[in-house]
Amino acid sequence: MSILKRFFIAGRPHMSKLILAIVFMFVLTGLGMVRPYLAKLLIDDAIIGGRYELVPRLALATLGIAVLRGLFSFVQYYLKEGFGQATVYDIRNALYSKLQSLPWSFYDEAQTGQLMSRVTGDVEGIRVFLSRGIVSYCDFIFIVIDALFILFYTNWKLTIVALAFLPFLGHAVLKFDKKVRPAYSATREEMAKLTSFLQENITGVRVVKAFAQEPGEIQSFAQRNDGVRQRRLYSSRIWAESFPYMDLLSNISGVLVLWYGGYLVSKGELTVGSLVAFNSYVWTLIWPVRDLGWLTNLLEQALAAGERVYELLDWGSRISNPPDAVVLEDIKGHVEFQDVGFAYPGRPSVLAGINVSAPPNTIVGILGATGSGKSSLVNLIGRFYDTTQGQVLVDGYNVKSLDLESLRAGVGYVPQETFLFSASIRENIAYARPDASLEEIEKAARAASAHDFIVDLPEGYDTIVGERGVGLSGGQKQRVAIARAFLKNPRVLVLDDATASVDMETERHIQEALSELMQGRTTFIIAHRISSIMHADEIIVLDKGKIVERGTHDQLLKHGNIYPEIYKNQFKDKDGLAELVVREQGQAKSELTSRAQV
Repeated sequence: MSILKRFFIAGRPHMSKLILAIVFMFVLTGLGMVRPYLAKLLIDDAIIGGRYELVPRLALATLGIAVLRGLFSFVQYYLKEGFGQATVYDIRNALYSKLQSLPWSFYDEAQTGQLMSRVTGDVEGIRVFLSRGIVSYCDFIFIVIDALFILFYTNWKLTIVALAFLPFLGHAVLKFDKKVRPAYSATREEMAKLTSFLQENITGVRVVKAFAQEPGEIQSFAQRNDGVRQRRLYSSRIWAESFPYMDLLSNISGVLVLWYGGYLVSKGELTVGSLVAFNSYVWTLIWPVRDLGWLTNLLEQALAAGERVYELLDWGSRISNPPDAVVLEDIKGHVEFQDVGFAYPGRPSVLAGINVSAPPNTIVGILGATGSGKSSLVNLIGRFYDTTQGQVLVDGYNVKSLDLESLRAGVGYVPQETFLFSASIRENIAYARPDASLEEIEKAARAASAHDFIVDLPEGYDTIVGERGVGLSGGQKQRVAIARAFLKNPRVLVLDDATASVDMETERHIQEALSELMQGRTTFIIAHRISSIMHADEIIVLDKGKIVERGTHDQLLKHGNIYPEIYKNQFKDKDGLAELVVREQGQAKSELTSRAQV
């Protein structure tokens, strides 16, 4: 009942459509109750009574009722469908808004296919019930009340006989209801699993082909597909077992009416026309009772879908704006980590005792082995995750006290795994600032060493990159993502191994651009290559979630243990090149600093 109540709460803004649909349904049902009475008059008065002049009048009345029912049926269908569509429109929007507001931690475990199934298939199940089920239930109640009144008024003894098997029919419907709901819930779960598997494998189809695993994946899909088939067959078996029994009970009631009604006609207690009309009213009552199975099916599917939809809508998030959130109008970019510790839910600690102070116009390089906590550390700045110990400060404010939108508006983020939308390069770069001019977009692309390869593409900046940027190489996608971050013009810039997919020459050009673009910004650079961070004001080396070494490039080479070892491995037989890169970058930075001071 709680799920059903929430359906009506969701539909409250559009309730006028539903109410009008129910009103038209009452009119339709009332007109339907007149037709058996017209048949009675035709038989008793016109044919048996010899009043043949009534035949054309009764025929016209029947035709008029048919026309009115057609018109009212059209309006009623349009209104009830409008109510269902408008309500699920709001529910679907609420779901998408929820998905946009959920933190990164939710998506660490959520399956894309499962989420898509809830937003599409489950919402559609709710729509069918809202559009058809609610009005049909009201119609059922009205028909039962009207039909019972007319039947008892016509002949109470025949009514009792006619209703003798109705309790058994009701019991069959309730039994069907008890079985079909868990069956439909299980079917939806299996379908969601199949959708998730399909989405994952289509996304990773290149990996499948690279390892020649097509036969295995086809077999795995067939197994999951068979799971859906078995669930649906089980649901169909419930239908097959229930509805023939309901048909049998309905027809027995009809036979009893004809048998006992014929007896009453022979005794003069009932006219032939009344018997014909009575039989029509009995079937008018039986059909809605039988349709309870169909209505129950709609309701149970909607409730099963509603449980999954509202489970997602009710998913609580610890990362949200506090009631008195501070809005940062102009972020200066002073970032501090004070005794920060962090652990993913249900997992061991990833970071412990992290203390870093990065004033504006400071570059912090972060180095460490895979799994040392580098990405986890920078993800705390934009509050994509919350610390489990200590605090992260931006301009002296704990990020947990800041308005999320204003905080993230001041942070530019280039993730390790580059994601591009299936749109033009222009739209992908301008994603951070949709109102940016082409000149601004080109300027950001030049800064990221992306302009040259973009203009060489068939449509230039209007080239569609394909799903997830499949039309570009890894290095090209990375440079587009960097250009997107530059266009945002953030006060805090986070580069999570942003040059990992580019060659040495391209990296050199990007580093030159970064030297200029980092001026006036607080920049955190995660890198596996020392060449990407050797110019940083401070370099921290992480190991198992702790800072084990820190200092400048020269200081770490002289006094460090892990850093010199990494340097040696990366620049083995390339010491001359390494020193040249350091010298060039240091000179470039000194010139820029001098110009800034002037």
